Amino acid sequence: MDSAKMFFENGMLSVCRKMNLYASDRYPVTIYYAYKQSDADVDGSASSGWETMLNAIIHAGFAITGTWPIHTERETGFKSSVNALASSIVLVCRKRPEDAPQTTRRNLINILRRELRPALKKLQDSNIAPVDLAQSAIGPGMSVFSRFKQVLEADGTPMPVRSALKIINEEIDLYFNEQVGDMDSASRFCVDLYTQNAFNDIKYGEAEILATAKSTSIPMMASHGILYAKGGIVHLFERSELPETVDTGESCVWMLTQQLTQAMAKGGVEACAKIVANMFGSNGERAKDLAYRLYTIAERKNWANEAYAYNALVVSWPDIQARAAVLKQIEPEQLDLFSTGMLDT
Repeated sequence: MDSAKMFFENGMLSVCRKMNLYASDRYPVTIYYAYKQSDADVDGSASSGWETMLNAIIHAGFAITGTWPIHTERETGFKSSVNALASSIVLVCRKRPEDAPQTTRRNLINILRRELRPALKKLQDSNIAPVDLAQSAIGPGMSVFSRFKQVLEADGTPMPVRSALKIINEEIDLYFNEQVGDMDSASRFCVDLYTQNAFNDIKYGEAEILATAKSTSIPMMASHGILYAKGGIVHLFERSELPETVDTGESCVWMLTQQLTQAMAKGGVEACAKIVANMFGSNGERAKDLAYRLYTIAERKNWANEAYAYNALVVSWPDIQARAAVLKQIEPEQLDLFSTGMLDT
């Protein structure tokens, strides 16, 4: 097994060095990589094939400037039960200058925080599917890492690709956690409870400690219909248990996100558009942002149905907005017709 791994790694490095030798400084090089579902580690930071590919590209003298996921594989049927190809990635690379500098771990993190967050915001605003966001974010993240000849750890040793990927994923988590941190206290509580326990029971005392830390209260959330709290037990209501009628001034982003996700599952774009068309403020957009975060939580916990539900809402968001805009235009026209008596009978 070790000899086969070494053969693969050496062969991949040799191929990438040949590509670098003949590549032009004027044009990018694109590499198409297909990976399997089991390629990801528990923390999602690396995989044997993915890590080997990135190592070979960087050590051959390339800087990675972008990663673009492409949906090439069917997700249902026989492939859903085997370790089949999950997706495909196109890596965009350019030759790294011979005189590229080296840097430290601390400086790498500082640059990532400065450059990765605007890139994530741009990806989010472009409405990229949550299922693709992590792989797409590797592009701007590895762009920072691979522009240097090497990155030195605190002890002076070169940082491996695996460590760089872990740092990039931590920065992505931090970005989404900050978005949640800006939301209302009840939503922040619900996200933490969901992360720990999904929709399962938790003891009232444990839930109360978390609620106090988030500056909210269990009775208030129970009265608002966000969660169940009786007999010393607390759990978040599942989407199917929440009211279908949405308060147009709903201030709890968690509640709105769950209601929109349920509406998407039951009535599709039209059902969500009717909700968004009547919403006040920007909480609709904030609900979409929260769906990104909930997707990453569900995906890492292997809650497939949960992840699929949030992904479906985000992917459909442009259509929801477009339809909501149409509904907003139709309603005033109808009201004007009634007010002028044109539709009196």
